[in-house]
Amino acid sequence: MEYPSLDTAKAGAMRFNTDSNQLEIYDGNQWTGIEATSPELQTGGTRGIVFGEQSNTSDIEFYNLDTTGNAADFADMTRSSTVSAAAFASRVRGIASGGGSPSPTNIIEFITIAQQANAQDFGDLTRAQRNAGGGSSETRGLTIGGYVAPNTVNTIDYVTIASTGNAVDFGDAVRTVEAEVPTVNSPTRIVYGQYGTDPGTPMTIEYVTTSTLGNASDFGNITGDTRSGGAGGGNAVRGVFGGGQAPNQPAYDPQDEITFITIATLGDSIDFGNLKDAVSGLSACSSPTRVVFNGGYTPSQTNQLQFIQTMSTGNAIDFGDLTSNKARQAGCSNGHGGL
Repeated sequence: MEYPSLDTAKAGAMRFNTDSNQLEIYDGNQWTGIEATSPELQTGGTRGIVFGEQSNTSDIEFYNLDTTGNAADFADMTRSSTVSAAAFASRVRGIASGGGSPSPTNIIEFITIAQQANAQDFGDLTRAQRNAGGGSSETRGLTIGGYVAPNTVNTIDYVTIASTGNAVDFGDAVRTVEAEVPTVNSPTRIVYGQYGTDPGTPMTIEYVTTSTLGNASDFGNITGDTRSGGAGGGNAVRGVFGGGQAPNQPAYDPQDEITFITIATLGDSIDFGNLKDAVSGLSACSSPTRVVFNGGYTPSQTNQLQFIQTMSTGNAIDFGDLTSNKARQAGCSNGHGGL
């Protein structure tokens, strides 16, 4: 067959290779085959994974996003200090990076999502950090910003999910980024909310093109009063940000706002609805149709799971419960928008 010129192809472009009878995507450097796999084939539906928590336990939990019901025990992480890790996933692997209290760690560990077994060592971040954001495509996972004592940082690290090894520098965020960064993904972009500290200062949104290396760019603002400790999820089209903490308020003062963006465009987020209960310090897991928000502070720690239908608007409803009350945990799935 006659191939499109690499000089004109853009990251995210797709073609059907008649020689191999395979659909391919251009990753910015080369054409790569798209695997014909799905969460339904691997795990009976999209599986949500919840790593760790505020109490620094090593718990990993899971649930099926396509139904409703309670989470169940999955296995254990490699370490006990797991607060405020970042998480991301391919269809096969879930990865937790950084986290830890009182001292941040540079540990990266992984699980095979379809197998209930303990996490294994993956490698190390370029520096020890917590409170970072995690996002990915099927092939590449990013750890964005975080807290490196005594300051927040704007560094972005990346790994190739299917391999193991230490993270490599990707570029820099526009601003320093911290406080459980809410992150959403498409196959070509990772978009994340940036912590704003002062009343009247909007929570900004930034993005990177996942398949390239380089610095982040401005996307827009997250509307409303929330400033930190929220969660993000969505599908390949729409990203949803929910919950968090208002600025300059007592610790873990929860908010119930949900807003959304169209990932392929630029602009401010738009009102979606409200959480069933206001929560900060939460995480989220995504399927092609749903976002489930996990635990958090209400202001006490909760085990509540609540969900929305991504392509509609409206308020969250009850999904089920985690196995215990948890906050500042990390969430990922094998059905999020970056896959």
